[in-house]
Amino acid sequence: MKVRLLSIGKDRSGLYEPAVQEYASRLAHYTRFELLELPEAGGKKGKAPDAKAAEAEAILSRRKPQDLIVALDERGKLLDSVEFSRYVGRAQDGAKDLLLVIGGDEGLDDRVRQSADLVLSLSKMTLPHRLARVVLVEQLYRAFTILKGEPYHK
Repeated sequence: MKVRLLSIGKDRSGLYEPAVQEYASRLAHYTRFELLELPEAGGKKGKAPDAKAAEAEAILSRRKPQDLIVALDERGKLLDSVEFSRYVGRAQDGAKDLLLVIGGDEGLDDRVRQSADLVLSLSKMTLPHRLARVVLVEQLYRAFTILKGEPYHK
């Protein structure tokens, strides 16, 4: 199984990237993990009116036939850690890869949500995109430890 986390934009603050890298290194014990950062459409000077559509094209062009897309959206389904681990386990058992998608500041285009196999919410609260990335990578690590019956999840 391969897990790819596709994110629009980069962490320019430097606050969250060390945590993402820590969990990415831990994930290497369980799966092949890759972080893909795509540039924001429209650049730094402001979003073009069709920026979300352009980002959707870039995201969907990365989908491979064996991928299950998990799109993060505040209107998505709330899962606890055990439920999320079961989802990851079913993907693994079905020889599927995961493509986890975090949109840019404007969120995800409807086409990405409609193409997703799961639209997932990490919280009812709005999270900064970079923090959501840390939470998601930690939850992935937790999911694999749950699947292996390891003591991390307590």
